[in-house]
Amino acid sequence: MTSSQSEKPPSSAPAGASPTLQRRLGVTDSVIIGLGAMIGAGIFAALGPAAAAAHGGLLIALAVAAVIAYCNAMSSARLAALYPESGGTYVYGRERLGPFWGYLAGWGFVVGKTASCAAMALTVGTYAWPGHEHAVAVAAVLVITGVNYVGVQKSALLARIIVTVVLAVLALVVVLSLSGASASHSPFRADDSATVIGVVQAAGLLFFAFAGYARIATLGEEVRDPKRTIPRAIPIALAITLVVYAVVAIAVLTVLGTEGLAAATDPLAQAVRAAGFGQFEVIVRVGAVVAALGSLLSLVLGVSRTSFAMARDGYLPHALAGVHPRFGVPHRAELVVGIVVAVIAATADVREVIGFSSFAVLAYYLIANASAWSLSSRARTRAVPALGGIGCVVLAAFLPAASVVTGIGVLTIGALIYAARHKTTKPVR
Repeated sequence: MTSSQSEKPPSSAPAGASPTLQRRLGVTDSVIIGLGAMIGAGIFAALGPAAAAAHGGLLIALAVAAVIAYCNAMSSARLAALYPESGGTYVYGRERLGPFWGYLAGWGFVVGKTASCAAMALTVGTYAWPGHEHAVAVAAVLVITGVNYVGVQKSALLARIIVTVVLAVLALVVVLSLSGASASHSPFRADDSATVIGVVQAAGLLFFAFAGYARIATLGEEVRDPKRTIPRAIPIALAITLVVYAVVAIAVLTVLGTEGLAAATDPLAQAVRAAGFGQFEVIVRVGAVVAALGSLLSLVLGVSRTSFAMARDGYLPHALAGVHPRFGVPHRAELVVGIVVAVIAATADVREVIGFSSFAVLAYYLIANASAWSLSSRARTRAVPALGGIGCVVLAAFLPAASVVTGIGVLTIGALIYAARHKTTKPVR
């Protein structure tokens, strides 16, 4: 076993050798950041497309996605405790499998989650001002970039407020939907058109929603006592999100049914209206905007940190590794990510980017599970990363064909860039 494959974390760089971030986040703040990334994405963006793919098998697809996400979360938590640096699987792949796999994980994360950022921004626009969603999306990206720029503590505080508001709104949706006069559909009955392929595809789309726990791992260099904090925060955030997803999905299916949910662009607002409580629709729309902003906040935070780590190691322009002397954040990476997301949000469609994002992030977690597999030779220890890795391959393979083709193409481009750069320069460590 080589030195890069030992279970010891990498040694700290000498003082002044490379910029580092301040450790400020505890368990609660880390959980809140993870919840902010997951809850808004799943309920307000992926639920409708997943219902269209699964037909009557949405709850089964949710369970499948949750199992794969749990395996990925456990692999990520174990690795994050050993390698508490910014970058998540980019760092784990580099240390366990070699520089190329770490780079490919980082590339997949950055491009996939950049698409996720655009999807969340467009969700803000769709709910806030239909017909002008692109302009609103760009404005939302600029505001969130500004918040992240002034410091991660302020970002964590804002995420806490957003999650509280969103959970209150979702609780209102569940109560009104289940108590309304139109609650006549069974959420547990699959129709004749439900297929295994459709359910697996829906699980892949719903995985887009669960992937927010990665934000916790990518903040590894800003977490206090990471060996304790990260393994606790990731499963807590995932478990809370699963419960919320299941309860809301059951409530909305009860009111709208499978076909109504699949056709809806704003399903929670429609569910409240169909249940006979139209006067509360504006509250639900505001909650949707707040939820999407919470996801956008955490997503931009995670993408910028991975970009920062890759730049620090020489795989992206080294200028992106700068840390602001006052705010202690990777401000150049923040600004570049914000600009790219704003451009995508000005031109893309929210449903088109979900499949591509899911494919790229599943590739990211495949590398995470492979990295966790290398930590031990015991079959019992390897069971979780094995299941997680197989699940990532299966879910990615059954995503919409356009998403698979685009995803493979983008990963290939990343590999070619690595090969070209590797011939001319050596990464800075």
